[in-house]
Parts: sequence; C-alpha cells; structure tokens
Amino acid sequence: MSNADMDRIAVLIDADNASASVVQELLEEVAKYGTATVKRAFGDWTTQNLVGWKSMLHRHAIQPIQQFAYTQRKNSTDSAFIIDAMDLLYGGNVDAFCLVSSDSDFTRLATRLREAGKTVYGLGERKTPEPFIAACDKFIFFEVLKRPVEAAAPVQVPDLPDLQGLLVHAARETVRDSGWSRLAAVGGLLGKTHTSFDSRNYGFKKLSDLVRAQSFLEVRDFQDATGFVHVELRVR
Repeated sequence: MSNADMDRIAVLIDADNASASVVQELLEEVAKYGTATVKRAFGDWTTQNLVGWKSMLHRHAIQPIQQFAYTQRKNSTDSAFIIDAMDLLYGGNVDAFCLVSSDSDFTRLATRLREAGKTVYGLGERKTPEPFIAACDKFIFFEVLKRPVEAAAPVQVPDLPDLQGLLVHAARETVRDSGWSRLAAVGGLLGKTHTSFDSRNYGFKKLSDLVRAQSFLEVRDFQDATGFVHVELRVR
C-alpha cells in the first residue's frame, strides 16, 4: 500500500441514503487520507428526492451517475454503486475506497474490497448498522462532520459504546513493562477493534485531549532517547 498522503481514493456516494448537507466536510475528511481521484454520486436524478444534491455536484466536481428505478422495492442505485466499485477495483487505478451510505447492503462490498487489499473508509449516520461499520477499516459518522451553529458547542454523537470501558481495556492491552501505555498504541488498538472509534464522537478534536479529560486515567508526556515526546497513560 502506498503512503497515505498519496493514496488515490474513490469516493462513491449513495445519494439516496446520504445527506447533501455535509458534502464539503465529507470531502475535507477524505482529504486527510489521500486524494479523491474519483467522485461519483448514485441515484435517480430525475426525481425530486435528490434536489438537495444537485447544487453540490458541479461545486465539488462530483459525477452524477443516473440509475432509474425500474421496479418498485428494488434498489437499483445499490446495484449500480456496487458494479462501479468492482469496475474500479479491477481497473487498479485506486488505492482506497470511501463508501458514503448508511445502508447495510454495502457490507459485503466493503468486505470484498478489503479482501482485495484496498483500504475502505465508511461515512454514514449513527444509525448505520453495525455489520457495515465493522466491515470498514474506519467509519466516520456524519454527526461529527456537521459544523454546529455555534462553534463553541462541541458535537457529541449519542448512543456510543462506554468510553471508560474502551479506554481502560485498550490501555491494559497495550501496557508496557514500565506500567504505562503509549497513546499511539492505544489509538491503534481502538482503531482496529472499533472501526467507528473517533475522539470527535465524544466531543474532542484529538485523542490526546480526550484522554487528558478522563479522571480514571493518568496521563504524562515522556521523552525517549531520540528526543521524541510520547503521550503515555495508565489506569489510575
């Protein structure tokens, strides 16, 4: 896998199942992981349901993919989405995929792309079913991308796993002989075991800020022999 800064990412949006209100923030989030070389939004653009999306397409250079609903109760958009993803996979011109939807129908697609060695980022609402979230390498909730009306008001996503349980377990699993765990190791383990873990879900921009705010953790800065400063923590 290439360096993350150089990763070519295919951003595939299920416009029938995603909000147009976070398009700019969504693309800014994707830019943290690489370059969006493909940006496509799937839906039936002849209907009024996607009016909110239409103004965003040209502004953000997103290619609309038309998919008519040929029969009722059959999601043609999902089929077109999956077919395009597989074409891109076999084309070999992208390193990662960003699947934008809250629909569990893309669970198998995410799994298949990862089996092929591609990194998969998911973006959707908190209501997204757990199987789809778990099938991605990392999942980001729309709720933390939406900028609050008042910048001073942090966004906290509701109905999340117990934070203390997550952090205590991760700290104990990564503890070193010194009795301390390095924050990088804690964050790495959380990312692997809970793909939707994000300090922003709990109202903190950075993981270091999140752990420093927890009374059940002791946090210190430690300088190693090379002069690099590590953030370390342990359970009180």
